[in-house]
Amino acid sequence: MKKKKIQNITIGIIAVTIIGAIIVYNFSVDQTKQKGLQFGIELEQIQEEVKELQTKFYSEKTRWEEGDMTKEELLEFYEKHLQDFEVIISKYDDLSPPEIFKGSVELLKLSSQAQLDSDTEFIKWIKTGDESAKIRSDTQIQESLEYEMLGLVEFYSAKTGVKNYDEPEKFEAPQTGLTQKVIQISENMKKQCDNQFRNELGEFDSEQIEIEWFNCTNEAKKWKIEHLP
Repeated sequence: MKKKKIQNITIGIIAVTIIGAIIVYNFSVDQTKQKGLQFGIELEQIQEEVKELQTKFYSEKTRWEEGDMTKEELLEFYEKHLQDFEVIISKYDDLSPPEIFKGSVELLKLSSQAQLDSDTEFIKWIKTGDESAKIRSDTQIQESLEYEMLGLVEFYSAKTGVKNYDEPEKFEAPQTGLTQKVIQISENMKKQCDNQFRNELGEFDSEQIEIEWFNCTNEAKKWKIEHLP
């Protein structure tokens, strides 16, 4: 439930902050102003849908724990949850944000995608009892929160970095912060691999465990390559 509370509060704050900031921003061109307002409303709606989906995700788990539904019913609900989540994430691609806000939209989309990945691993844990899936789920929820915070920072960087929306220059947000964050998340993933597969002496109890550790760290490296700007 702690994960649920953190996620709901974080997404709620970001949704409200983004729409509020966009609405009060002083656009210099009426047409661009209308575009910005519409974009803000649509983005807020997506974030609200994500929040509602996650609230339902954990409320159904609580019902199962309290004996109000079977495990089969829970897993059936979770299957639909993943499908619904994919539909919501696709809506980010339908947005038409002003150029300077495209970076923040991309980061919020990455946040939701990481949340979906976390939910997928969480469901695997419920289904099989595989503790490594639970560890991956926890790692990915942290990644999701990191992307949310980056999205908010990116938004304010755009908001304060450009005076007028009709300026000819395209705003380019600095990539250094994002690069460092991707590297940091990748390193955290590697540490999770070490914690999962190495013993207290930092060694492996079997060759099979060492192979699993190797595959785990390779996934972390692959993730970093895919997400570096």
